Amino acid sequence: MSATLAARNFMERGTGAFLHYLHIDLAIAGLALVFVIAGGMTNGISVFRFTESVVPNFSAPAQAPAPQRGIERPPRRLTPAMTAALDQVAQRYRVSPEALLPAFEAAQSAGRELRLDPLLIIAVISIESRFNPISQSPMGAQGLMQIIPRYHQEKLPKDAGSRAFFDPVTNVQMGARILQEAIQRQGGLMEGLQSYAGAVDDAEQAYANKVIAEKTRLEQAPRRKDGASA
Repeated sequence: MSATLAARNFMERGTGAFLHYLHIDLAIAGLALVFVIAGGMTNGISVFRFTESVVPNFSAPAQAPAPQRGIERPPRRLTPAMTAALDQVAQRYRVSPEALLPAFEAAQSAGRELRLDPLLIIAVISIESRFNPISQSPMGAQGLMQIIPRYHQEKLPKDAGSRAFFDPVTNVQMGARILQEAIQRQGGLMEGLQSYAGAVDDAEQAYANKVIAEKTRLEQAPRRKDGASA
């Protein structure tokens, strides 16, 4: 037998032996799988359920995340009367209530501190600037309550900026104090209002009458049923 034939005979025998052992191994593996399945079923475990838990189901639609609730805004800190006045002013001057809220809160806070009716402060703002925080008169009066800066620099907060008179909160706080001082100095509400406007010599008290009429209008504003927290 030539070397080539001997090698071919050896390879054919080797291949047969390999297939023979492969059949035995597959048979043993099959029996082992049967035992595993049988044991799992006897223990109440489903092999198919196990595979479903391991292999992801790509056909199932992904669940959308639950929608997040919006951030709830804190309730307004205005009294019902001030809230009603704010709503009326917002409608009359077509201004956002949220934009008016800082000035109204400042008026309410200053009124409590200085013992002034906050609606009186709001009425002065309505007559003076029509709620335009950046208004300026030919005489140089600035902001919501039309304060002339050169006369009241000492009332500015220490950390006030260069445009503090146009800041609604700062302007209302300062204007309320100027009004309260004028009323005390003149000895009465009408006289104090005339002094605030620089019209002490007006016997008709036209400015004071305008402010009081506006205050009466604000007091008669219909109040919302939901109200506001004090």
